[in-house]
Amino acid sequence: MDFVTDLVKGIIALFIIVDPLGNIPIFIGLTQNVPDAQKKKVFNTAVLVGVILLLVFAFTGQEILSIFGLSIYSFEVAGGILLLIIAIRILISGTRETTDSSPESLGAVPIAIPLLVGPGAITTTIFNLQVYGTETAILAVLIVLSLTWIILRFINGIYKFLGKTGSLVIARVMALLIAAIAVQYILTGITHFAALDHLVFLFRTFG
Repeated sequence: MDFVTDLVKGIIALFIIVDPLGNIPIFIGLTQNVPDAQKKKVFNTAVLVGVILLLVFAFTGQEILSIFGLSIYSFEVAGGILLLIIAIRILISGTRETTDSSPESLGAVPIAIPLLVGPGAITTTIFNLQVYGTETAILAVLIVLSLTWIILRFINGIYKFLGKTGSLVIARVMALLIAAIAVQYILTGITHFAALDHLVFLFRTFG
């Protein structure tokens, strides 16, 4: 019974952070020019990459960060800069397409990371592993990303409802939202860095 309770807690926490329902308009904006046949590849790639990344970070995330002298806040700043570049490209040209606009590329970046697997999702997965155990953390990742995949599979219905013009409007509006999220990522990361530096200064001064 405790295992089920812990699993439910882990699933709820991770689902809220990943927020596939709240990100649906953003996914629509990012894939507005992708043919229907290619959208499946985009979302399949996004979910697969998301699962792999979360599991890798769950088991080796702290070690990887320690090796390179990084913190989770570095990902907030880096992810924020990446999203801001994408948002600016959409606002200026109406699309995020580049010379490498394959479904796999779009599914991996930015949908898988940093939208699905951002600093919050990584931190939550590491937390689930440490608090609830390995089995619970793995199951939470698999269940949440499976639910995400199911949600993404029904996104074409929303496209058809909105139409071409509606999707274009959504894309521009969501680009502004992506930009705001990006700025928030950057500011949060910088704030955490500043707070850490302040604590280190106080410790060295009064410790």
